[in-house]
Amino acid sequence: MSRSRIPGFYQLSVEDRLKLLHERGVLDDADDAALQDGTAALAVGAADRLIENVIGVFSLPMGLGLNFQVNERDYLVPMVVEEPSIIAAVSSTAKLVRQAGGFSSVADEPLLIGQVQVVDVPEPERARLAVLAHTPEILRLANSGHPNMVARGGGARDVEVFLRGTTAHNGELLVVHLVVDTRDAMGANLVNSMCERIAPLIEEISQGRVFLRILSNLTDRALVRARAVIAPGLLETGEFSGERVRDGIVLANEFAAMDPYRATTHNKGIMNGIDAVAIATGNDWRAIEAAAHAYAARGMRYAPLTDWRTDEDGNLVGELTIPLKVGTVGGQVESNPAVRLARTIIDVSSARELAEVMAAVGLAQNLAALKALSTTGIQRGHMRLHARAVAAAVGASGTRFDEVVERLIADGEIKVWKARQIMEALGETVEGGAAPAAGAPQAATPQAVIPPVAAAPAPGAHLGYGKIILLGEHSVVYGHHAIAAPIGLSVRAEATRGSSASEPVISDWDVDGSVREPIRVDISHRVAALITERLGVPAAGMRVDVFSDLPRASGLGASAAFAVAVIRAVAASFDIRISDAAVSRLAFECEQIVHGTPSGIDNTVATFGRPILFRKTDDGRPEISDIVTPQPIPIIIGLSGVSAITSQTVGLVRRAWQRNPRRYDQIFAQIDGLVLAGVDALRRGDIADLGELMNINQGLLNALQVSSPELEELVAIARRAGALGAKLTGGGGGGAMIAVAEPGGTEPIIAAMRGAGYTTYLTEIR
Repeated sequence: MSRSRIPGFYQLSVEDRLKLLHERGVLDDADDAALQDGTAALAVGAADRLIENVIGVFSLPMGLGLNFQVNERDYLVPMVVEEPSIIAAVSSTAKLVRQAGGFSSVADEPLLIGQVQVVDVPEPERARLAVLAHTPEILRLANSGHPNMVARGGGARDVEVFLRGTTAHNGELLVVHLVVDTRDAMGANLVNSMCERIAPLIEEISQGRVFLRILSNLTDRALVRARAVIAPGLLETGEFSGERVRDGIVLANEFAAMDPYRATTHNKGIMNGIDAVAIATGNDWRAIEAAAHAYAARGMRYAPLTDWRTDEDGNLVGELTIPLKVGTVGGQVESNPAVRLARTIIDVSSARELAEVMAAVGLAQNLAALKALSTTGIQRGHMRLHARAVAAAVGASGTRFDEVVERLIADGEIKVWKARQIMEALGETVEGGAAPAAGAPQAATPQAVIPPVAAAPAPGAHLGYGKIILLGEHSVVYGHHAIAAPIGLSVRAEATRGSSASEPVISDWDVDGSVREPIRVDISHRVAALITERLGVPAAGMRVDVFSDLPRASGLGASAAFAVAVIRAVAASFDIRISDAAVSRLAFECEQIVHGTPSGIDNTVATFGRPILFRKTDDGRPEISDIVTPQPIPIIIGLSGVSAITSQTVGLVRRAWQRNPRRYDQIFAQIDGLVLAGVDALRRGDIADLGELMNINQGLLNALQVSSPELEELVAIARRAGALGAKLTGGGGGGAMIAVAEPGGTEPIIAAMRGAGYTTYLTEIR
């Protein structure tokens, strides 16, 4: 008898459902009686011992998700939720996936990160290395207070140390990560107590002052990956073929990948299922939500947590990757009788197993929602969804977005080239360049397409461009050449006067009007103060709104683009005419605040917005030559998901060079030779030669120890998928990489990167 397959369960009365579960051995006599008479609910007296100021107990319905088969095992899944249709939809979808072989789900080891904040550190880099050198001692101390956890195979596993930048008043911020395996416990108290225990030792080693000691809820060391493969025949309905339903689900997922507004609702549907199981099993659903949404926002923009695609056999393949740190032991489980009962029903043996089931529930919930969207009114809704994705692809926004969608539907030709024509007729700027001729075939839409950059910013556009470095990172700091090119991602700034504030106010907004992560106040205010001082204008009463496409700490020149945009905006607000050369010089000074010893390449590209060969002369002046290619060269950008601070990697290389200048000068000279050969390859349009030079350059950058495991993985993925060349771009240590491919060869590379969970962008050099 199947444990989770109970036909007609929804048609039974509550009493008959409990009787059936009792007969099947899911509930014992005591559990059955507790549910029958209501004693499974949390009593007021017990609630008063759990939280403060108790006045009663709030109830929510608990139901069962049926039909789940995960890793070839059946599960009845308790779900606590107030929203109708969630449990019915997830049960129906689990039945469908069951017919396709069920869900596969794999959870990482249950690791949590504890953070120890250290300030007032006299020698930050020395302190970082010293803390790492004392890793065994720190781990012994952390584990000394938890012998039972260690005996169960858990405990503190590793120590990581990061320099996060300069604080406002307490010097460089040093952060120590204590990586802890909490086994089946949620682990918050365990990790916090370990951080408290090691804090005095960290102070002694670093000679700094420990301030906060607290866990992080970004549980990206406890990822779960759920997967389902469904033949199109199983998706067929009375009205729609399986292939149409399959393609509609894929198209709906593409919409979420291109539009953060849709992605938010998309991910909310996933959490409908996961949160309901978390509440039922006594887990911290707020921490789970926070981790999920932070993980979804780790790339260039907020993105869907699932990926739906068609495999080579025509099957629908769905995958969900989500951070999911849950527990199966602890106070919440023991103190709440309803949670204990839910744990009995789901019958898992470990926290990892529970996480695997929860991820399958999230994937099922997402499939249920996308299938409904793709079949309800599909004749109209399917085409409207397609039109919205096409409108997003050409950059339509605001009221223009709906207008473009309606015109596409009315015209019946829902293609990117048609959307570009509509945008141009409306007098709007079109992403992606000029429209191709009517009827021109359209390439498959990648995860994101970055428009190419004009030769110079339009008058009145207070922009700073992002950039990639094709060849020449790090050696350019020592007077050698580098090739850099702008990308269509940019930073835009608007400055207004008249605020009552006594110092500049800098607000950071995304291009869609939503608030992004705060700009580091110390850096941004120092940059703003320098700009107003150099321009000779008052800082008081100035407000600057910054709208950014660029991810920070990614090696794509976000800080230089920020400086250029703010300089142009402030100058415009005071009617100051400033040349591009002057903008670039001032932006270079701003870069010195951010990065210490910048090469000058970022501010140059951010200002002028064109591909260049760059070298800094002995007297510090930039030597710039334009590079023109005979045809556009496609470039794929991959984000590692790891923040990278350029000043840190530049500093590491500089210290190595100071220890052995002859050895490192030889490496820099080899890189310089690659750059000059790359200029020739670009001007001839020889993409294969360019790719080979990029591969060699990556090897030398690896020798400089500025790569990272994530970057190496991305480079390997790109090369296996057909890239002619792939390498990191920017300072390294994380951030971004780039790959070059023949025209028409980008899609397999993008798909491979996306399949591995990385955010990708497509741009071109022209």
